[in-house]
Amino acid sequence: MEAPKQNDYILEVQNVTKEFPGVKALDEVSFRVRRGEIHGICGENGAGKSTLMGVVSGVHPVGSYTGKVLIHGQETHFKSVRDSEKMGLTIMHQELALSPYLSIYENMFLGHSRNRFGIIDWDALLEKSRPFLKRVGLRDRPETIVSKMGVGKQQLVEIARALSKNTELLILDEPTASLNDEESEKLLDLIMELRKEGLTCVIISHKLNEVLKVADSITVMRDGKSIQTWDTRTEEVTRAMIIKGMVGRDMKNMYPEKTPDIGDVVFEVRNWTVHHPEYHNMKVVDNASFTLRRGEILAFCGPMGAGRTELMMSIFGKSYGSKSEGEIYHHSEAVQFASPRDAIAKGIGYVSEDRKSLGLILIQDVKTNISNSSLKKLSRFGVVDSYKEVAAAERYRASLNIKTPTITQMVRNLSGGNQQKVVLSRCLLAEPDIFIVDEPTRGIDVGAKFEIYTILNQLAATGKSIIMVTSELPEAIGMADRIYVMNEGEIKGCLDRDEATQEKIMHMALS
Repeated sequence: MEAPKQNDYILEVQNVTKEFPGVKALDEVSFRVRRGEIHGICGENGAGKSTLMGVVSGVHPVGSYTGKVLIHGQETHFKSVRDSEKMGLTIMHQELALSPYLSIYENMFLGHSRNRFGIIDWDALLEKSRPFLKRVGLRDRPETIVSKMGVGKQQLVEIARALSKNTELLILDEPTASLNDEESEKLLDLIMELRKEGLTCVIISHKLNEVLKVADSITVMRDGKSIQTWDTRTEEVTRAMIIKGMVGRDMKNMYPEKTPDIGDVVFEVRNWTVHHPEYHNMKVVDNASFTLRRGEILAFCGPMGAGRTELMMSIFGKSYGSKSEGEIYHHSEAVQFASPRDAIAKGIGYVSEDRKSLGLILIQDVKTNISNSSLKKLSRFGVVDSYKEVAAAERYRASLNIKTPTITQMVRNLSGGNQQKVVLSRCLLAEPDIFIVDEPTRGIDVGAKFEIYTILNQLAATGKSIIMVTSELPEAIGMADRIYVMNEGEIKGCLDRDEATQEKIMHMALS
């Protein structure tokens, strides 16, 4: 293949270094992206991927880093994201930047709509939105309020919004992290279709199979450095090669080995029914029954909307639903958890699937996020003992290998994997005997996943019992001792570890 000419590169990053207080986030990073290609960027949480894209797009302005960023061969001096958009670059963050109260077309042109004498012609923008929506395959009416749409469709609105800005280079940060398999497949197909139309994409993703499917070239980052770049059109790149580049070692086994030591039943749910919080006659969970044993990892699988999360939240102090009915037995004793506080007091811990909205207080530090479910045990006469609080936070920082310069670091500044470890630390400090972990590895990389899996296995080895909700079937098969399969609010069946396969799980869910 003929070597690309200098002007064939739409984006060039040369020796970029970016530091935060106490942390070198980027260290002499260099890579290039050709026009009209999909370029994948992979790396563990904390590798510097999102920081790098922040530098490229103007989130981190010129002067806050060293090195050069070139677009169309010209060195950039972006002071804000608005500057990069003027040069045809748009970034889509993992957390969607849409207003839930506005319509599709209003969101599309929010912030870049032309006006005449300060007046916006919304009727004209309504019509202008239609070809962009058609281009991304979104058939909903442009007047539809965004909050009424699923996450997959909201992603399409974001892409339509980018196209309406005459984008030439689109950066997507974990675009499929919150999507199910079907939605992810559609989004990836759209990205490949846009490439045919001449759009250049940079995609950051932990889902290596997706990167290998769509990327023309792949750059691996580790510890703030660019390790290697492959051209998938001329080189055979494998998942194992990428993982080795990401973690610096071979990972032959994606799941840590364990020898289960499973005891008697410690938790049982019988005939549990949950009604929708708004439509009170609708059953979200219908007559579900299951058991959990000491030292067991129990997985709940099923398609999106199966009722897995709703079941767990309703059990944990009636956190979901207008009404819950059924029986719960904890160590053979009938119990009812009136609130999450009540559930925590009786030895139940819960780690939410949405760590940023429901699991963490992002404007507080690591120490406070770890301690805030256990203040009673850290207090004396109603006053928190700061020495105990610091000691507890430092203990879990060390034992769970939370990568942070200090426990006073704002938790919002941590990577996804380290944020997840903070959530687990808070749960561990409360010393429950039963852990409910909902999508414990969502949005984190393979190295951090392995660490989370190891923590869960260690907990089970000490006699703790774990309920794991997961949408990743290999994760359930690799970690669980038993797997309950749900669909349409019902438990369809249960499989032992030795008999479980992806085919059996899907067949059971859809039967």
